Amino acid sequence: MRVEFINPFIIAVTKTLETMVQCNVVREAPMIKKSTTTLYPVSGIIGLSGRIAGTVVLTMTEPLALKCASTMLMDEMKEIDADVLDAVGELTNVIAGNAKAQLEEYKLSISLPNVIYGKDTELRFPENCQPFTIPFSSEFGKLAVEIGFSAGRE
Repeated sequence: MRVEFINPFIIAVTKTLETMVQCNVVREAPMIKKSTTTLYPVSGIIGLSGRIAGTVVLTMTEPLALKCASTMLMDEMKEIDADVLDAVGELTNVIAGNAKAQLEEYKLSISLPNVIYGKDTELRFPENCQPFTIPFSSEFGKLAVEIGFSAGRE
């Protein structure tokens, strides 16, 4: 996968978490995704289609999901519930939208986000693509953005 597809998501994750959650994240070394399951138990998944097509997964630890939702909802969240999952879905949507703006030459459309909660949930990426995982750490927990793209329609 070309770096031009990855960098907009790195920038979007960093800026979105700083502005919406007041959470500074540190990017760790990107790696090829070898597993077909989620890295962490709370994951927002969104599809992109256009001149490239793919799947973007924002996956995070439970403590970080709770922090994100607590800040966004201005109410302390103590357990993973529908409000927390909605907040993760909104973060996923904002991150995908911000990255899409940086990839406008690919004429991308984004789907509605789906949010899943559970360990080792199966993920599907487009055929003929090698997904990448870009991990991040923060004082509240770990997260990663997992990206897989293949050629889309012209």
